[in-house]
Amino acid sequence: MGRVEGKIAIVTGAAKGIGAASAKALAREGAKVICTDLDETVGEALAAEIQRTGGEAVFARHDVVDESQWERVTKLAEDRYGGLHIVVNNAGIAPEGRPIEDKPLAEWRHTLAVDLDSVFLGCKHGIRTIKMTTAKGGSGSIINISSILGLVGSANASDYVAAKGGVRLLTKAAALECAEAGYRIRVNSVHPGYIDTPMVRAVVDRGMPGLGVSGNEMVQFLTMLHPIGRLGAAEEIANTVLFLASDESSFTTGTELVVDGGYTSR
Repeated sequence: MGRVEGKIAIVTGAAKGIGAASAKALAREGAKVICTDLDETVGEALAAEIQRTGGEAVFARHDVVDESQWERVTKLAEDRYGGLHIVVNNAGIAPEGRPIEDKPLAEWRHTLAVDLDSVFLGCKHGIRTIKMTTAKGGSGSIINISSILGLVGSANASDYVAAKGGVRLLTKAAALECAEAGYRIRVNSVHPGYIDTPMVRAVVDRGMPGLGVSGNEMVQFLTMLHPIGRLGAAEEIANTVLFLASDESSFTTGTELVVDGGYTSR
């Protein structure tokens, strides 16, 4: 028996990085996984890879800021697999950094929509569907991917910090609501440090041209911020997601799990 055998999961932003690693880990341990993303080509390839290796997965194109698409994806879980136990709210963006005084309001709103509103919608529709599935037995888990920048501040990242900090406290509110309503649903947030993913690589590749800092120098700088001496791997975050999705975390709710190589310990 796998650690999440028989459970049904939705993983957003599953085409690459932490989302892809999480979808693979859940499928490897027995879950049926709906992989969602805007990137259809890569998302379909991921689902096919999971199937080739003996897992159960399907891809669905999904704009996480569109509530009607959340309704469609949760209905897909019910229609195809008979319910829902796990939601991993992973989809997000890392906008270009700039000072608050130079931040366009439209850019601020876009970041909060993708990085925070989507998590609200995932919790809303996840709770509605999971509570019906678990009413027949078992338990459910919602896992919200935040960031170390949901715990500590960073200059030139006001929109990202605000969104990820919002994810942390939204998680606690949702956990309390589920517990107090008697739903068998745990809700937790994960706070990765800098993980070597395509999204982080895109940030690194931009460098800091205004300060004459190259992409390679950015990698060295970010590595130095982690006492463990390296960037993280997507699979290391996926292992945390797997723990929270499994019944091993049955007494864990409303908390933040920090997986940051010591970044926030200083």
